[in-house]
Amino acid sequence: MATGREGIVLLDHGSGGRATHNLIREVFLSAFSGGKELLDAALLGEVAGPLAFTTDGFVVDPIFFPGGDIGSLAVHGTVNDLAMAGAEPLYLSCGFILEEGLPLEELRRVVTSMARAARDLGIPIVCGDTKVVPRGKGDRIYITTTGLGRIRLSPPPHPERIRPGDVVLVSGPVGEHGLAVLAAREGLPLTGLKSDSAPVWPLVKVLLEKLGAELHALRDPTRGGLATTLNELAEEAGACFLVEEAEIPLSPAVRGGSEILGLDPLYLACEGRFVAVVSERAAPQALEILKSFPEAREARIIGRVEERKGRPPVILRTRVGGERVLPVLTGEPLPRIC
Repeated sequence: MATGREGIVLLDHGSGGRATHNLIREVFLSAFSGGKELLDAALLGEVAGPLAFTTDGFVVDPIFFPGGDIGSLAVHGTVNDLAMAGAEPLYLSCGFILEEGLPLEELRRVVTSMARAARDLGIPIVCGDTKVVPRGKGDRIYITTTGLGRIRLSPPPHPERIRPGDVVLVSGPVGEHGLAVLAAREGLPLTGLKSDSAPVWPLVKVLLEKLGAELHALRDPTRGGLATTLNELAEEAGACFLVEEAEIPLSPAVRGGSEILGLDPLYLACEGRFVAVVSERAAPQALEILKSFPEAREARIIGRVEERKGRPPVILRTRVGGERVLPVLTGEPLPRIC
């Protein structure tokens, strides 16, 4: 196997020659497709029904963190974006940018993790690409993942379907991914932190099947956290969200770590949670469905939708009974979290 005398990625691996072929066959094909041959394009056959299509780039630092790594994150992030459109994930593709000098052992760990995450969901990774850049021109490994999915609800969840009187739910404690990555990057001695990186499609699938048109909108609170996601939904709906601070679920580790570091957990990213806006009559059933999943047992109703009437998009009712505007994130306090 011509993968480098030092067990690292070499520029030769991006040349298109023998080293490239060996790398693809023995690292990528063996993990993603059982050693099958690859053509210049994946042949998918017929895909019936309306489709959703998404792509995302992953540059997280560090590439391994408590609760996940850049490989599984690339699958989860793309699958979750499809789920937020009410789409069943069908196929994934991936592109790797590798820096010269990346240990091959680390590359195999990432690829194996990525393959496992896709396999657990029954979604094939059908095509991809690999490029190598010189030392100092990248940062170990970047991944771009594209997903194709079939929309399972007509009309699909969309912010334009949000109405005054709707109820806002969150599927679990927020801020875990952002703080876990920050702690790992900076070597902070914060205990109990673990990324929430996980696929949400199994939960969303049941919500779509059981609630139907009563499920009005979905959004995952990644960069910018819960606060920014709520603002985006409210702005797109032309509504005001009144949110109860006391009802927003936070793990003890996130609550304590945020206090120590002076961070607002409502702006910390998640990678395995989502916000659902449902009709008032469907809210109890939606909460019951979410809580039936172990990963969503701490799901909560956190607020309601009201008419805008000149008010800001999101108002937070504090624990002491006051109200304040909950604005969108300004700046980038935690870079490289996805």
